[in-house]
Amino acid sequence: MEEIIKLGEITCPSGALVIADGGHLGLWSGERSPAAIDPGLLGIDDPAMAADVLKSVDFAVVGRDASAAARGFDRQPGAMLHDVPASRAAELEAMFEEHCRAAGLDARLEVVPGREPHARRARRTAVEGGGSFLVFGVPVVAVGGVPRDRALPVLASRVDFGDGVGPRWSEISVRMSEAPAESSMVLGDIGVDWARVLFGDADGLNDWHHNEPVDGLADVAFWGAAAEEAAALFAAPELGEPGEDGVRGWTGLAVAEAMEKARALLAWKEDTGRRMMVDFRPHSHHWQIMRQIRASEVEAGTVDVGNARMLCAMTSWGDGCFPVSADLDGSGAVVAVRVSFSDAGA
Repeated sequence: MEEIIKLGEITCPSGALVIADGGHLGLWSGERSPAAIDPGLLGIDDPAMAADVLKSVDFAVVGRDASAAARGFDRQPGAMLHDVPASRAAELEAMFEEHCRAAGLDARLEVVPGREPHARRARRTAVEGGGSFLVFGVPVVAVGGVPRDRALPVLASRVDFGDGVGPRWSEISVRMSEAPAESSMVLGDIGVDWARVLFGDADGLNDWHHNEPVDGLADVAFWGAAAEEAAALFAAPELGEPGEDGVRGWTGLAVAEAMEKARALLAWKEDTGRRMMVDFRPHSHHWQIMRQIRASEVEAGTVDVGNARMLCAMTSWGDGCFPVSADLDGSGAVVAVRVSFSDAGA
């Protein structure tokens, strides 16, 4: 039997909604060029590879048959090709030229000067009717026509999938209207590597602080087999955060002090070979929302960023690539946007 649970509410003053992996927002460039993002955040430490990524290019598909050519080429969702490493740009241009020649299409690739910032990708995609685009290879969805003047409920459908799987989300949806849905369209997929999905305003994400504290403070948390031993050695109290029983550490430290304690714990762990997890938590927007998630029975939380309220929820299925659809009323207006997890239980 399906159970409907309200996870919270969001606001979307720009009218453009972004649905993305909530753990990947440290890569969101906002109005800046993606070239401003440190390749280290992508896990790249090789200097040559980092330089190749920094010099990546974005291509716009132009020409009389641009739409058909982009669909047929099918290398990325949408009408543009983003984040193409410099070393592969010429090869991709040649492949696209051959594709158009073989199909008899009038289209070509043009380099986008300075790259297309992520916020602009989201707004453009929303204006074009909604769909998916890539952020450093991770699919993200944007949709327009979202009410700007009121809070929108975010609902989750929970189903017991049985066979040892148990109750999990079958879908999470943002409701725009009570009007009945008369049709649906697939917007695309979102890629999730951090087991969580965020619903946020396209412009509001420009002010998102993923790793930088908004108040200059940070927490340090640790847990695991050696936690009690470490707590005695480092005089660490119970963390005292809801939903984190047995976790030790310190809250509300100046960033420099928190980093010093985290480094000392990690050095002790490495030197002794002890089994323990250590987590450095700057008071960022991501920290604020994860703090609520850890304390929530439904693993969801909200945070206000600028004029927008955003919601993040754990998928309950872990990582994956999940389809996003829009339900439309008889006039074509969006009445709901849904992230489906039902195939994850198949």
